Amino acid sequence: CYFCRHGERWELQLKGSGKTPYSRNGDGRAVLCSSLREFLCSEAMHYLGIPTSRAASLVVSDDDVWRDQFYNGNIKKERGAVVLRLAKSWFRIGSLEILAHSGELDLQRRLLDFIIQEHFPSIAMNDSNRYLEFFSTVVSETADLIALWMSVGFAHGVCNTDNFSLLSITIDYGPFGFMDSYDPNFVPNTSDDERRYKIGNQANVGLFNLSKLLQALKPLLDPRQKQLASQILEGYGEHYSIRFTELFKTKLGLLGENENDTYLIAFLLKVSLPC
Repeated sequence: CYFCRHGERWELQLKGSGKTPYSRNGDGRAVLCSSLREFLCSEAMHYLGIPTSRAASLVVSDDDVWRDQFYNGNIKKERGAVVLRLAKSWFRIGSLEILAHSGELDLQRRLLDFIIQEHFPSIAMNDSNRYLEFFSTVVSETADLIALWMSVGFAHGVCNTDNFSLLSITIDYGPFGFMDSYDPNFVPNTSDDERRYKIGNQANVGLFNLSKLLQALKPLLDPRQKQLASQILEGYGEHYSIRFTELFKTKLGLLGENENDTYLIAFLLKVSLPC
């Protein structure tokens, strides 16, 4: 961990330093090109006001890294690099999902209590509804985050549960991209042939991931809490729509409330579609 001058605690993580227990079949290395992109984009997102991990340093490695950049069988040697990145927490929806899937409920409960105690100070640890309050917060903040992504034309590229932060910050910059002009079918990931993570589908994928989080939490909830959690999840779409509209009204300088605001935003986005 790292403590900054404001008394905040940040977790440090090295990307590209080699194999770890979580590397699966990969070599744990990172190439210089993608490392530079992550460094620059995470800092840009921070200064755009979007919750994100940060980049503290980038060190060029002497190791050669072999990669098939475009997944077309053309493997080539690239220069390696290591990024030191920071976040308040690196726990993801997948962190809870894998414990629930393996039936490790005691460990899941301990981890969840730790996350709440460390990162959700508004939730009382003696509150019997603390897991429900936690889920409600993650649902609303995830909707806010994806609306912010959309407001700057950012496509994450790989929006699976292992890349969605429980603190609702942008993490794991891989095949991300920014749209040059509005295109709901924009996909920055060359391996995403099915366009599962196209930019126009990010809000829906967010809902899917949150449903997986609820599924993981259900063994820890009583019947009443499960019902309330399902209702909270149902409100995700409305929360996202409201935040999306607020952000685009601000970009357009629209004041007050007008029933035609949503239509105008949709119309202007359609006008900017590529020919």
